[in-house]
Amino acid sequence: MSVITITALGQDSHRFVLEIEKAELRPLLLGGIEMTGAPALAGNSDADVVLHALCNAISGLSAQPILGARADELCASGIRDSKVYVREALATLADIKLTHLSFAIEAARPHLSDKIPAMRKSIAALVDLPLSSVAITATSGEGLTPFGRGEGIQCFCLASAEKELTD
Repeated sequence: MSVITITALGQDSHRFVLEIEKAELRPLLLGGIEMTGAPALAGNSDADVVLHALCNAISGLSAQPILGARADELCASGIRDSKVYVREALATLADIKLTHLSFAIEAARPHLSDKIPAMRKSIAALVDLPLSSVAITATSGEGLTPFGRGEGIQCFCLASAEKELTD
């Protein structure tokens, strides 16, 4: 039996909740961590763009849809916690073992550098990886995109994994 390294890219973005929508007050969550300094993100779920990008990367590894498929079913049944969606995605990996995750977040707000260690720890625990195997970078976007102008947040996740090949 041989092992190969595979990679997949996941992306997600959400706009911030608008003033007229504030009747649905909820916290801003990124990487499973509650943030201050910006409104919540709009979405049917908790709108955690970091965990959604992770789900999409895992879907890329397993070739099994999670967001837009299984997550929609869970959300319709009242489950809006993106950590549950990640666990559902992880269950699709079968003979695939995650080895490293790298996240790139674009957000003019909130300021993220002091929250990155907590996000890394939360994600590492969620996917059962050592802290050294979860990397997060953030950029303000310099006003060049909707995310850089503070209209929402975008995240990319590159997932590396090992897959056993059966002969």
